[in-house]
Amino acid sequence: MSYSFLRESKLYIVYGGNKYRIYTSSAITFNQTFAEESYSVKTLHDQSKMFEGSSITKANPASFSFDVPLTIEKEESPVLTLASDLNSSNILTSFDMYIQTGSSTFKLEGAVITSASFDFVPQNQVTMRVEGEGKKLTRVGNESYDWHSAYTAPSGSNWDTDGSNQLSSSTRTPLIVYPVITLTGKDMSHILSINLNIQNEMTWTPYETLHDSLDSTMMFPSAHTVEKRIISGEIRQYQTDNNVIQFDDFSTDTQLTIKAIKVGEASNATPFFQIAIDPIMFTARMQPTEVYTQSYDFRSLRNTDSVSTQITQYI
Repeated sequence: MSYSFLRESKLYIVYGGNKYRIYTSSAITFNQTFAEESYSVKTLHDQSKMFEGSSITKANPASFSFDVPLTIEKEESPVLTLASDLNSSNILTSFDMYIQTGSSTFKLEGAVITSASFDFVPQNQVTMRVEGEGKKLTRVGNESYDWHSAYTAPSGSNWDTDGSNQLSSSTRTPLIVYPVITLTGKDMSHILSINLNIQNEMTWTPYETLHDSLDSTMMFPSAHTVEKRIISGEIRQYQTDNNVIQFDDFSTDTQLTIKAIKVGEASNATPFFQIAIDPIMFTARMQPTEVYTQSYDFRSLRNTDSVSTQITQYI
């Protein structure tokens, strides 16, 4: 008997005819629940049946989350692309996820990313926190399950099934960065942290049918609609006598540029990551803690059908 450990899990995604190995931290979750309907079994002729019967014919959307540290090699860029842009049908591009554990292989079909969040903290590595939903989660085999032997496996793995093989780089180099912020054309100083979030608010098309429910056929989500897309976040700044009156308390039409610069390089160096959002709104709020700080909550006011055009450096 052997146990499955989260830190040993491997994640692969397949879309557009290609397969990618995504190197995550140990923060990876996935699950799917089912909707149960109860009904009375008591009849006029048999009043002794006090319990209720059960019918399960509908699966709720599967959910997943994982954290991906950003690296110089940018092997994780397909994840950011999937979170950033809508396809020609004006919906999120779906993909399949494969998770290999110490004893099982799981497949999540029709997955979409509903949220991608970044924290830019001085002297820290940037990590992308991803959340999403999918159509169907199944266990497709054990840890040595072969998806498709016709393809060459990625370096260091016996996995390869759908699509062309995308080999892993021979190295994975973490990058320690510091943030450089320009708001309303002015450089911000004494930055404590920055959070950037890309949200895709979507709904699943109703997928219940009378025929399948009566036939006891399990019904899974089949299609989705994107209702709203939001780029938002928070900038936290130490309050000093030099910056306390640098910006207004609020604005409904201004520009924001966020850069992540490699530690050791000048603030005007080519950034590892850069996003320019124009226009945005923001509101400021003071936080009187042991060291006074100022927070700026911002949100994009631009149509965000193609977020990657605003990410001017990285992907």
